[in-house]
Amino acid sequence: MAAGSPWALSAAPHVAVIGGGIVGCSIAYHLAKSGARVTLIEQHALATGASHGTFAWINATWAKQPRHYHQFSQAGVKAWRRLEHELTIPVKWGGSLEWFASATRQQQLLSDIKEQIAWGEPARMVAKERLEQLEPNVDFSGTSDAAFSPNDGAVNPVLAATIMARAAAGLGAVIKEQCRVESATELPSGQVMLHTSAGMLAIDRYVLATGASEGMAQQLADIALPQRSTPGVIVITAPQPPLLNRIVVAPGVHIHQRQDGRIVLGEQDGAPATTVHVARLKGRPRQFPNTALATAHAQRMLTIAGTVVPGLGSAVVEEVIIGWRPLPLDGLPVIGSVPRKRAAYVAIMHSGVSLAPHVGDVVAREIMTGQSVPALKDYRPERHFMSTGQY
Repeated sequence: MAAGSPWALSAAPHVAVIGGGIVGCSIAYHLAKSGARVTLIEQHALATGASHGTFAWINATWAKQPRHYHQFSQAGVKAWRRLEHELTIPVKWGGSLEWFASATRQQQLLSDIKEQIAWGEPARMVAKERLEQLEPNVDFSGTSDAAFSPNDGAVNPVLAATIMARAAAGLGAVIKEQCRVESATELPSGQVMLHTSAGMLAIDRYVLATGASEGMAQQLADIALPQRSTPGVIVITAPQPPLLNRIVVAPGVHIHQRQDGRIVLGEQDGAPATTVHVARLKGRPRQFPNTALATAHAQRMLTIAGTVVPGLGSAVVEEVIIGWRPLPLDGLPVIGSVPRKRAAYVAIMHSGVSLAPHVGDVVAREIMTGQSVPALKDYRPERHFMSTGQY
């Protein structure tokens, strides 16, 4: 979008943000902060989709490839530092510790960390003796060292999204929950009429922050975005005594403790590719079909976690969630205006928790100024999507 392009908007455009997860709430907040009239529309309740079922690890670690995506993720981590203070969002910093059971993969991790250092990340390998000082309640008997990424943090994504939405509302944004957008019609005036379950809404532009809801980009903006969204189980316990200072990424499970004492467990491996699991996941459920099955999965993960953090043995489970990752085919974010739909803008990505504050800022900047942000050039929706094994 060049200066003076027809995509530049008036001083106070009316922008609808469709999708009330952590990315959509951040975009709504940053747009409202920039002077836009904002309507945030969520078909369920805020942050009940991908943002609810996520491990919520804020990071720019070795897995963020290629380098431009790593740099984009670094900007996301930095933006959290800003937004944490700007909106008083509780973020637990302290870094992450990661290791693998396989000697071959552990050796690869050493190489990955060297690359991290070359890319400006203060990561390093830490010997077992030091690890035990950093995390005295963790059993490191299965490894001699681990990768320490000190810039990492974790957040309660539902709380964070809610705070952002509340801040947007304080700046005049209108929030519509339990409201589904059925279609978008371009008007001769240049405006767009959104047909919603709550009636018609005339707007100037609209942002699709629809996460793992496949087909919404096609339905509302006539663009096919290939996604391979995958499920993962998240377990949240009742508050525990202080056990962890950092995120622990151990073989088989990811673990962190929120500031309120709750332990969050993330499944490292996805669901088995069995007929039963494929059938069970076909409708993209967010919950298990019954309590017994949910309890069995939670107990399986707690058992693995208990080998790493023995103090977790008596933890009481509060929630078991099937999270669906909003994962474009090549693993990279999709951010930008839709070429065939002047008013449509897309912001769909994995790592939405890590990227949300930065994405909110740059999307608001592009929409309000009509100027392209160079950092987004590799993430445009019109690119050729290559399949990758990332994530």
